[in-house]
Amino acid sequence: MDKFVPHSIEPTSSYETELMGEVKAGFPSPAEDIREKLDLIKLLVRHKASTFFFRVDGVSMVDSGMDEGDIIIVDRAIDPYNYCKAVCYIDGEYTVKRVEISDKGVRLMPANEHNRAYKPIEITSANNFLIWGVVTWVIKKM
Repeated sequence: MDKFVPHSIEPTSSYETELMGEVKAGFPSPAEDIREKLDLIKLLVRHKASTFFFRVDGVSMVDSGMDEGDIIIVDRAIDPYNYCKAVCYIDGEYTVKRVEISDKGVRLMPANEHNRAYKPIEITSANNFLIWGVVTWVIKKM
């Protein structure tokens, strides 16, 4: 399973910088000097006391936009829902997967079509299992 190292944030912490405006990803536009204050914690964190940062270690979720070395932001205050991406605790280990919830139970689904070594994990009553928190953002490593 993929490994994680959690990094908590102080509920009072803030990181404010200048937002330079928008940049076109299509045709260029004339430069404008539009600036406003941008607080990254306010933008990325809804529930400060229950939000944690993890660095992704592994490649089981690359097709969901989570590459090795990326940072995922996980909120424990959000109730898990069908098809959410979540950090889950299973039998003593943490992993991030897409959660499928149905009448038949819970399955943890990898997202790496190029590596067939990653198989769905069927959760049974024999597993020590918890959906630890829901992934809300991915900060990409470039």
